[in-house]
Amino acid sequence: MKYDLFIDRDYMVEILAKLLATPSPTGMTDEVVGLVCAELKELDIPFELTRRGAIRADLKGEEASPDRAIAAHLDTLGAMVKGFRLGGLLEVVPICHWSSRFAEGARCTVHSDGGRTFRGTILPAKASGHTYNEAIDTQPTEWSEVELRLDERVGYEHEVRALGINVGDTISIDPMTEFMPNGFVFARHLDDKAGVAALLAAARAVTRAGTVLPIDCHLLFTITEEVGVGASAVLHGDVAELVSIDNGTIAPGQHTSEYGVTIAMQDSSGPFDWHLSRSLIDMCVGHGIEHSRDVFRFYRSDAAAALEAGNDIRTALLCFALDASHGYERTHLDSVMALTRLLTLYMQSKPMFLRDKDALGPLGDLPATERDKPAKAAE
Repeated sequence: MKYDLFIDRDYMVEILAKLLATPSPTGMTDEVVGLVCAELKELDIPFELTRRGAIRADLKGEEASPDRAIAAHLDTLGAMVKGFRLGGLLEVVPICHWSSRFAEGARCTVHSDGGRTFRGTILPAKASGHTYNEAIDTQPTEWSEVELRLDERVGYEHEVRALGINVGDTISIDPMTEFMPNGFVFARHLDDKAGVAALLAAARAVTRAGTVLPIDCHLLFTITEEVGVGASAVLHGDVAELVSIDNGTIAPGQHTSEYGVTIAMQDSSGPFDWHLSRSLIDMCVGHGIEHSRDVFRFYRSDAAAALEAGNDIRTALLCFALDASHGYERTHLDSVMALTRLLTLYMQSKPMFLRDKDALGPLGDLPATERDKPAKAAE
């Protein structure tokens, strides 16, 4: 039996604000990993780290196998110093995949050796209408056409180098976080920090309620999703199901629920598991959670990385709504709450199939056709 648990909305907002305030472009995630580890300690949830710092936390269940995992990623977009330009400016390249269109005007921090930081702004190469007139409207939208202006008294490369800035320094982009009274949240890096907040809030709801889970549930916080390899090495060997958490895009032609949770049926890597995805949809229907189904053609999630690493697991993708992904992002707390509710229900659900505890085995309780739904999936 699955129960709707109390989810502390204020806690979710608080932890989301902390996550957004912690810079974590891919390759520079130690600080946010420390933040989440501290939160897991506070929740009395045991965890361990991989060599590079991905987190695997454990919610124990009545049975250890088959078990499940839920993944959200801590890493975000960012940039890196590529070189030096005239006037003390910096050439920059992106970390991960995002358009320079959304870098223009961004306030940022250069992170150099020894923990030194320097503030600045990413600007188009032709930034002043008083100087370039209409040419500012015709310059290309490319990373080669933007540059970083440091808030330092520098005009030459040697002066920039003297500060301690080097090629390869990581650049974090300011989140510009704004929580609106009507529930909207504006910020860079809601992908996937809203998903991380939902996962922590769901884990808190389960532990605070003293809920006994039917099987072990592992909480995975990955650190390289934005470069495509997030969940490739953090899974337990006997995990049978993996639910990835990421954003559902709001755009013409998409069907993401702006104020609910979206179950992705396919992304650029292919379809998700038939049975697991429809079991999650049934949970939404049975508990009155606003939801939709969608297909995403141009992005993938931690689930793809796990499968490509050779894991034979059932996968699904749950999404909070996100407008202008990898740009000036916006979500709504109702969507993040709907996702959190569904996660608590999934944690309480029985495994899809008992036969999944073995990597290889007989037909067992696998249905004869894809349309034969096992009775326990709706329990």
